[in-house]
Amino acid sequence: MGKFVITKRTNGEFQFNLKAGNGQVILSSQGYATKASCENGIESVRKNSADDARFDRKTSTNGKDYFNLTATNGQIIGSSELYESLAARENGIESVKKNAPDAGVEDLS
Repeated sequence: MGKFVITKRTNGEFQFNLKAGNGQVILSSQGYATKASCENGIESVRKNSADDARFDRKTSTNGKDYFNLTATNGQIIGSSELYESLAARENGIESVKKNAPDAGVEDLS
């Protein structure tokens, strides 16, 4: 089962990573000024991950594939790692859809 892990960056901002059951990071957030904002971001991932249209599929300048999960207002909630193939990116999206709704939260901040 997946989990959200909240950490604090060296600049004082909070961020979360969504990890799959195997511990691999499948989605990383931006930095948030407060823990409450970070927790709201987690709730937004839970809500928006059910909608395939919220996943913005992209290709980086070096040709690797990745995705952003966006809120209904178009703001990016989280971004994936870079993948070697389109199939791997799609597997990453499916993993977010599967893990995010019921993922617990581990606060390491």
